[in-house]
Amino acid sequence: MNYKKIRIHTLILVFIFLLGCLKDKNDTKGQLPSLDGKKVLMVYGGWDGHQPDIFVGKVSKWLLEEGVQLVISDSLGIYTNKKIMDSIDVIIQYWTMGEITKDQFRGLENAVKRGVGLAGCHGGLADSFRKNPEYQYMIGGQWVEHPGGEIDYKVSIVDTNDAITFGIKDFTMKNTEQYYMHIDPNIKVLATTKFTDSIHPWIKDRVIPVAWKTYYGDGRIFYLSIGHKPIDFDTAEAKKLLLRGITWASGSKYNPKENTLQSVYD
Repeated sequence: MNYKKIRIHTLILVFIFLLGCLKDKNDTKGQLPSLDGKKVLMVYGGWDGHQPDIFVGKVSKWLLEEGVQLVISDSLGIYTNKKIMDSIDVIIQYWTMGEITKDQFRGLENAVKRGVGLAGCHGGLADSFRKNPEYQYMIGGQWVEHPGGEIDYKVSIVDTNDAITFGIKDFTMKNTEQYYMHIDPNIKVLATTKFTDSIHPWIKDRVIPVAWKTYYGDGRIFYLSIGHKPIDFDTAEAKKLLLRGITWASGSKYNPKENTLQSVYD
């Protein structure tokens, strides 16, 4: 028996296997589109307590470093500008509470249905326009409470194979709001948080999504509940989740539609 040949063949097989594992990892990581050259619309305003102007300044700097073409507006009226809405790839909204007119909402909704991505965080996306249930239907969830106000809490990554969460480990947010959400139980949840009984005993061990993705029409929707204060994104993991979520949402027009259906009742 030629043991030398057997050893060589074994080494080749191991090498091929390792290459395959590496390829799988790279493929997972590579599912995100590029932001370079993408047209991004940032819309901000609403409740001043969330410091929307500071948020926009912080995030726009990161986006420009990625090579985006950026339009910034402090008016919801831009949603009625069909020329602009037809030209963009992704909308980042940071508008807490407030009201949106019927024409403004239709402009936003129609753009998303056609394939414009929509991404955002905290109250800027999931506590906007409380009187508009159609808007909440599009986002996939709505804020309802933040027990204890500004506290420390853990974020758990539940889908480590998704391109948005790839390589990100569980982390802790410090001195900020832990959002309790009412959500569509069919969204694809990427990260969660567990509540304690320190404020409301009846919610002990309840698990609520922190990050999710879904579709509305042909448009990709990404939401992250972190972001009560712009400084929250000095936490590296939170920054990665937000930027990767925006990047994923920017691919609606260019990338195949994913299956984001993850019903909790199956």
